[in-house]
Amino acid sequence: MMELTSAAAFYERSMEILDAAGISFLVGGAYAFRAYTGIVRDTKDFDLMLRERDVPAAIEAFRRAGFRAEIVFPHWIAKAHHGEAFLDIIFNSGNGLCRVDDEWFQHGRPARVLGREARLCPPEEIIWQKAYIMERERFDGADVAHLVRCCKAELDWERLMRRFGADGRVLLAHALLVQFIYPDEPDLVPPWVIERLASQTLAQNSGRVCNGTLLSREQYLPDIERWGYADARLLRAALTEDDVRVWTAAISNANPARG
Repeated sequence: MMELTSAAAFYERSMEILDAAGISFLVGGAYAFRAYTGIVRDTKDFDLMLRERDVPAAIEAFRRAGFRAEIVFPHWIAKAHHGEAFLDIIFNSGNGLCRVDDEWFQHGRPARVLGREARLCPPEEIIWQKAYIMERERFDGADVAHLVRCCKAELDWERLMRRFGADGRVLLAHALLVQFIYPDEPDLVPPWVIERLASQTLAQNSGRVCNGTLLSREQYLPDIERWGYADARLLRAALTEDDVRVWTAAISNANPARG
């Protein structure tokens, strides 16, 4: 394994490893967010988006290069490590709804990342994933608003609405928040988008279902455990009961101070 003197060097080497293995990837996370909004964040990791079918080959490529790599949660994320620096290899979302597919790559944006040519996740797909993140300790609504504000001229609203499908009211909730956040810029979300989303028929579930688990893995557990609602992740996101159990068990590690 070559000696790397910084986290940035590890991230750059990671892209080289995937390129050499012929594995397509997109850069997401703080790097893509900065490119689209100009907002700079200190980040301790680096997000690369891969198709799920490419993840085993990516893990093997990192291991051959001398790095520790493993699947952390089988339904959506793997990691590669170098010292304290780590890389997130993302192929879905925590709720299981936002799988990285060919369309992500069709609309990826060319950019220079850490001095090399790469492609960024499309803003539409970033919004799609972030819109569902409504945890007690993390809410990505501000990121959605900033992406809409900064990418308004280029957003493909038709594709974005198609991504949400029957969950269009999640997108509507964020669209209304954008109007509230920027009251003097009513054109940030086209009026026809609001009208179409508002008129969308709510998805009909069979039985008592709580869709809240698609927004937060913790805050709607009482609905599932005490009040008899079915977990939408099992019905709609194709997560297995074991996926849900492991993802739920990790809450205490992610947020030990909750109370």
